[in-house]
Amino acid sequence: MTAVSIREVAPRDGLQNENPVPTEAKIRLLDALSRTGVRRIEAVSFVHPRAIPQMADADEVWARAERNPDVRYSALIPNTRGAHRAIAAGFREIEVVVSASDTHNRRNLNRSTEESLDDIAGLIPLVHDAGATLEVIVATSFGCPFEGDVDPARVAGMVARVRADGADRIAFGDTTGMATPRRVRDLLSEVRPDLLHFHNTRGTGLANILTALDLGVTEFDASAGGLGGCPYAPGASGNVATEEVVHMLHDMGIDTGIDLDRLIEAAELAEKIVGRPLPSGVLRAGPRTRTV
Repeated sequence: MTAVSIREVAPRDGLQNENPVPTEAKIRLLDALSRTGVRRIEAVSFVHPRAIPQMADADEVWARAERNPDVRYSALIPNTRGAHRAIAAGFREIEVVVSASDTHNRRNLNRSTEESLDDIAGLIPLVHDAGATLEVIVATSFGCPFEGDVDPARVAGMVARVRADGADRIAFGDTTGMATPRRVRDLLSEVRPDLLHFHNTRGTGLANILTALDLGVTEFDASAGGLGGCPYAPGASGNVATEEVVHMLHDMGIDTGIDLDRLIEAAELAEKIVGRPLPSGVLRAGPRTRTV
């Protein structure tokens, strides 16, 4: 393996778990990340402001951001109304989330997993008719804070259904950081996603990425500074830090296309924006990590 694709999720997933930050700060972070060489960025989500007030200014952020033509930008949506907003804003890569755990789906989306799958089946032709693609993210794929273990066969059944309905891509989310290399092997031996999204809540994020690489997955989400979490999953703090992933991969001779110096600068900006130290080991280690 010589190359890995990383989607930067700090502007959306990262900031949704923080106190709301000013619109100007969100734009600065998005623009800084667009200059790092990363080829994919999850920019905003179109959700009701009562549900996620941190994303209430999504339309303004996207309208004012500097869009790098070399970057593919995507937006997360919860439902059909969100899809209409994302399409009207000009997005052509759209993500929708559904939880493998019914309890988490009800907490996150106020409906059952089955109801969400029915909604996704109707979303797919709407998105396709607009010339866009739809990625289905299966949250709590590796475990649920309310229900515990999630059967890989349940995830595989959900994937089979959304693929049959016409979904363009599949991602698995480790929403609560419960994934371990063993859980990664167990799930990926049952069903294979296009992309994996790991949290580092329990310190296993990089180990999980290495395991997935060995199993042939080459696309991952990561968040500058380790920002992120799920407001509806207790203890689900900390996405895997993009600069930690890039540092590791570059040292292994695996290309990401990302400039680590610029990425560290963007992560330092993220720290200033949220006003607290972020968990990234690369940021704590200092400048010596920049020469990989």
